[in-house]
Amino acid sequence: MTRKQATIAVRSGLNVDEQYGCVVPPIHLSSTYNFIDFNKPRTHDYSRRGNPTRDVVQRALAELESGADAVLTNTGMSALHLITTVFLKPGDVLVAPHDCYGGSYRLFDSMAKRGCYRVLFVDQGDEAALAAALAEKPKLVLVETPSNPLLRVVDIEKICRLARNAGAVSVVDNTFLSPALQNPLTLGADLALHSCTKYLNGHSDVVAGVVIANDPDMAAELAWWANNIGVTGSAFDSYLLLRGLRTLVPRMEMAQRNALALIKYLQTQPLVKRLYHPSLPENAGHEIAVRQQKGFGAMLSFELNGDEQMIRRFLGGLTLFTLAESLGGVESLISHSATMTHAGMAPEARAAAGISETLLRISTGIEDSEDLIADLDNAFRIAAKR
Repeated sequence: MTRKQATIAVRSGLNVDEQYGCVVPPIHLSSTYNFIDFNKPRTHDYSRRGNPTRDVVQRALAELESGADAVLTNTGMSALHLITTVFLKPGDVLVAPHDCYGGSYRLFDSMAKRGCYRVLFVDQGDEAALAAALAEKPKLVLVETPSNPLLRVVDIEKICRLARNAGAVSVVDNTFLSPALQNPLTLGADLALHSCTKYLNGHSDVVAGVVIANDPDMAAELAWWANNIGVTGSAFDSYLLLRGLRTLVPRMEMAQRNALALIKYLQTQPLVKRLYHPSLPENAGHEIAVRQQKGFGAMLSFELNGDEQMIRRFLGGLTLFTLAESLGGVESLISHSATMTHAGMAPEARAAAGISETLLRISTGIEDSEDLIADLDNAFRIAAKR
């Protein structure tokens, strides 16, 4: 029987403890495990390679994404680095979005400069630009949809099909929507990638990443390399991640409702120059989002119609929105992309991606929406003062 996402998130790993009958799986902090006899290891021998607590959350994440298996890493960036380590060699080509997460851009750009591989940053919503990049016969194609921070949406099924035809492995960064709202593997992706730090954990107290593979052999190769280069997740982080995962679906539903309420309010604000969210008909890829997503998500961005001083006044007037990087927690966060999440991109690269100096990004939490709107309203009043 196929189970729904909420059921998978809540029930994964329950009632598996045979020693004491714990309903919730216990945490296994041991770093090493004894051998049964000479040359007879147990299922686990050393926790970098495998850990019972990590096993449970990996199975849960794989099931949520309809994948064969998952590899939990110690950060989202190490998950991305793991993928490039496995599938790229010097001279190989990586195709990535020109408007991807700033940390991803920094990693690819710096590694390319060291000769580890070549990278082509392209607008994947531009068919001609994408076709030209695929003509370079890439080995790996990264898709990030909705994009960070402009919430552009691209066609996962189409790009993954084109990537496969070009002989490339396709990976979709699904951090912004989580498995609750989008499932890239069912749309044809070879790999799904998450920063578990964000919505999967949801409480801003874990740093972790995960790669989920459609093919078990691909998953096994990723697991071997994760152990080899030492990027696997810890037992305690696995335990906290599994606990956060239990409430993924209701958290996403409430945060998404709040985001839609904020958008409705922001549309009335004269100081908002432009608004970005997949629910908006004018948003890049809105029609695709309707087709491939199960919801529009709780991330939104907007440009202020002003200068740096206005931004400073606006941010200083907020009390419920915390000025911080990251996203996906129960608390609402706001960030200035150019000086925070995308500061690692050169100004010309940000300009090419459409990331303006007045762009602010909101990760909508699960507070009361009326309180959030009142907080924004106060900040706009302060921002408007000279």
